[in-house]
Amino acid sequence: MQHAVGAPLPPPHRPGQDPAAPWSPAANHQGHPPAPVAPPTSVPPPAPAAPPGSVPPPAPGFAGAPGHPHASASQHTGVPRDTTGHVQLPPGGPVTMPPPPPATGAPDVTATTLAVLLIGPAGAGKTSVAKYWAAHRRVPTAHISLDDVREWVRSGFADPQAGWNDNSEAQYRLARRTCGFAARNFLANGISCILDDAVFPDRPVVGLGGWKRHVGPGLLPVVLLPGLEIVLERNAERSGNRRLTDEEVARIHGRMAGWYGSGLPIIDNSQLDVPATARVLDELLARSIASPPKW
Repeated sequence: MQHAVGAPLPPPHRPGQDPAAPWSPAANHQGHPPAPVAPPTSVPPPAPAAPPGSVPPPAPGFAGAPGHPHASASQHTGVPRDTTGHVQLPPGGPVTMPPPPPATGAPDVTATTLAVLLIGPAGAGKTSVAKYWAAHRRVPTAHISLDDVREWVRSGFADPQAGWNDNSEAQYRLARRTCGFAARNFLANGISCILDDAVFPDRPVVGLGGWKRHVGPGLLPVVLLPGLEIVLERNAERSGNRRLTDEEVARIHGRMAGWYGSGLPIIDNSQLDVPATARVLDELLARSIASPPKW
C-alpha cells in the first residue's frame, strides 16, 4: 500500500530509435575462400554492357530482386528491409477515450481495446480480479500491477511499510510512471491493459490526476470496495511486505469510502467471487464508454 506525497518526477525524454546496421552477406564469409566451381560445359553469351552510370540489376535470389519474397515490402513501403528481424512498433501516445457505442446498443467491451484502472484498498481483490479479467477477454489484454513493478527494485528497495521517505516516494512515482508507459505502448499496439493501484480519493494530484497524466484521458477508473471484514480476512491470508496490520487496513478502507459520491463506478464485491466481479466490471465499463465519468 502506498501513500504518495510531494511533486511528481520530471517527465522522461522520448527514447530515439537508432537504426540497426544492415547485415552484409559477404561479412559472414570473410577469410573463407569460395568453394571451387566446376567449369560449365557450355559458355553462355555475355550479357550486354549496361549504359555508363546505370545501376546493374541485383543477382537472382537476393533481397530486392524481382520475385523475391522481401522485395515487395521494400518497394511498396519505401522502408529499407531490416535483415535482423527487427519488428517496428508504433510509439505509445496518450490513451484516448474509446469511440461511443452505436445507437443500436451497448458496446461489446470484451472485444474492445481498453485501458482500465482498478482502484481499491489492500485486500479488495484487485489483483485477482484484474488477472481473471485480462485472461478471459476476446482481445489481447495485459495486467499491469503497480506493486509488482515497484518490486522490480531488488537491491535498495524502499519499502513504504518501513517508513515513508523520499526514497520510497521516488520509487513509487517511478513505478507508476513505468506502468503508464507500459499501458500507452500496449494500447498503441492493439493490446488492452488493466492496471491496479490503491488510489485515495483525497489525494487527487498523486492519485487519479497522476494516472491520467501518465496514461491519458481514455483511462477508465473503477473502484473495487468490499466491506471491511472482507478486506481484513483477505489481508490475513497475505505474507511478506504485502500483509498489513489490521489497524492499517482499517484506516485505508475508511479513506477509500470517500469514493462514494465521487461519480466513479464502484463494485461492492463482498458477496461476489472473482468471475462474478469480472462480469460486473464489464457492465460498468460499458456504461463508462457510453457516458464517461468526470474525473
